[in-house]
Amino acid sequence: MNDIKNYIEENKDRFLNELIDLLKIPSISADSAYAGDVAKTAEAVKVSLEKAGCDTVEICETEGYPIVYGEKIINESLPTILVYGHYDVQPADPLELWTSGPFDPIIKKTDLHPEGAIFARGACDDKGQMYMHVKALEYLTSTNQLPCNVKFMIEGEEEVGSVNLGPFVKNNREKLKNDVILISDTGMISNSQPSITTGLRGLSYVEVEVTGPNRDLHSGLYGGAVANPINVLTKMIASLHDENNHITIPGFYDKVEELSREERDEMAKAPFSLEEYKKALDIDAVYGEEGYTTNERNSIRPTLDVNGIWGGYIGEGAKTVIASKAYAKISMRLVPNQDWKEITDLFVKHFEGIAPAGVTVKVTPHHGGQGYVTPTDNIGYQAASKAYEDTFGVKPIPQRGGGSIPIVALFEEELKSKTILMGFGLDSDAIHSPNEHFGVFNYLKGIETIPLFYKYFTELSK
Repeated sequence: MNDIKNYIEENKDRFLNELIDLLKIPSISADSAYAGDVAKTAEAVKVSLEKAGCDTVEICETEGYPIVYGEKIINESLPTILVYGHYDVQPADPLELWTSGPFDPIIKKTDLHPEGAIFARGACDDKGQMYMHVKALEYLTSTNQLPCNVKFMIEGEEEVGSVNLGPFVKNNREKLKNDVILISDTGMISNSQPSITTGLRGLSYVEVEVTGPNRDLHSGLYGGAVANPINVLTKMIASLHDENNHITIPGFYDKVEELSREERDEMAKAPFSLEEYKKALDIDAVYGEEGYTTNERNSIRPTLDVNGIWGGYIGEGAKTVIASKAYAKISMRLVPNQDWKEITDLFVKHFEGIAPAGVTVKVTPHHGGQGYVTPTDNIGYQAASKAYEDTFGVKPIPQRGGGSIPIVALFEEELKSKTILMGFGLDSDAIHSPNEHFGVFNYLKGIETIPLFYKYFTELSK
C-alpha cells in the first residue's frame, strides 16, 4: 500500500468535493421537517458505496429512517470487517452563532488546522468520518489491494437514539456476521499524537415536566401564594448535585467502576494542558466532581447535565406571569457497569420524590445505552495501533472517551464481536455545536490509515 499517499494526493480535490456535496444535505433526524433530506442522504450514501466498489448495496427500510447496507465479499475464508457509521446530523441551532451556513460547507484555515477545515453540520460527526471509510474502500478496490471482506451498515437515527437499529441487528445477525466492527465516530488527542478510544460512557436521557396551577397566573395577584413551577424546577435540579458536585440520587454510584491508582496514572500520561483547555473554551476555571482531574471527569466518571430548560414568557419585553408548567431535558453520562435503564428508574423515583406539595412532576425517558470498554490485548486494537503508527509516525495512546455510542454494547451482545473505535476528529471540532468542522488533514489521514487496519487485521487473524 505504498501508493496510497499518491492516490490520495491525485484524488484530494474530488474527495473533498464529494464530502462537501454530502454535507449540503440537511439530514436532521430529530426534526420531521427534514425527513425528505434524510431519505435523500441515504440514497446518496448508497450511490457512494456502489461507486466505491461494493458488490451489493441496499437501502433497508425500518420503522424510522433507513439503514444503508453494503458489502464487498472477496473470499468467505477471509476475515470480515463491519463498518458502522451514521448519515444523520444534529440540528444546527442556534443558527446565529454560525460564522457560515451550517449546510453551506466552506473550507477555512484555523490555528489547529493550518491546512484548512471543512465547516458544516456533520463535517466531523459523522459524515466526514463515515465517508473516510467509503473512500478507503474505493482505494482498495480500484488498486486491487482489498485484503479481506468488508460490510457497511450506515444508519440515519444515531442522533435520536438509534431506536430502530436494535431490531435490525437482531433480525439480520447472519447478514451482519463479522470478525470485528470498525467505527470512526470518536476523536484523538491531537494531529501529532493519535489515540484510540478504548472506553465509552453510557447514556440516560430524560425530559421532566413540572406542573403547578391549571393556567398561567398574574404574578402580582398570585405571586408568593402558589408554587411557581419554574422556581420549583430550578431548585429540584440544583439539588441533584451536592457542594462537591457529587450526584445526590440514591444508588447512583453503587455500580460505578473505580479505576485503580495505576490506571489513573497511566491515563494522566496523555498530553494535556489545562491552560490551553480553558483558553479554548474562554473560561477562567474548570468545574466538576471533587477529587478528579478534568480528563477523569469527562471520561471515567458519571455526570448529570441539564441540556435544555424552558417555561413561562421568553419573548421580547415583559410579561409578569407565573407559568403553569416548566420543562427541562437532562442527560446522564454513565460509566461501565452502570445500567442505563436502572439509572433511569433511579432518577424517576428520586425526582418525583423530591417534588414539593403544590406541583406535580412527570418524567419521560427518551433513550439511552450502555457504556463499553475495548480490551487493548485483542488483534483489532493491535491492528489499529499499527495502522496509526505507520501513518502518524508515533504509537497511539489508549484513551477512555467521554461520549456515548450506545449501539456498541448492543453489537457485542447480538453479533458477539468487538468494536474498534478509530476516530480522527479533535475535541475542538465543535461537534453538536455551532461551527462544527473537520480538518482536511484529519479527513485525508483517515483515508490513508483505514486501509492499513484492514491489512494488519487480516495478517493478525491468520
